[in-house]
Amino acid sequence: QVQLVESGGGLVQPGGSLRLSCTASGSIFNINVMKWYRQAPGKQRELAATITSGGSTNYADSVKGRFTISRDNAKNTVYLQMNSLKPEDTAVYYCNANVRPAWYSAYGDYWGQGTQVTVSS
Repeated sequence: QVQLVESGGGLVQPGGSLRLSCTASGSIFNINVMKWYRQAPGKQRELAATITSGGSTNYADSVKGRFTISRDNAKNTVYLQMNSLKPEDTAVYYCNANVRPAWYSAYGDYWGQGTQVTVSS
């Protein structure tokens, strides 16, 4: 079984920073793309940032220049460094990973449970 566990959320003032982490555990053969999504109250889940296994990144326009996604392949971990946070960044943040389990030949998408980020003074 594959599990994704996020950490690092919390309450921060506007202009502040937070760093989210998400670690995949279990019997994993390989991880392809890893992503961070977010869902604000009353809104649809949106893709915030993407990173490939080779380190190529992509960002939503709303976070470009403020957020940085990175990963440590040896630790099966993806990070999201969030700077210059705004109240509109308030959301539950979810990590998503495209994983090939050790017991199966195909890749599948796995999700973390989410971590709350609140930006407020």
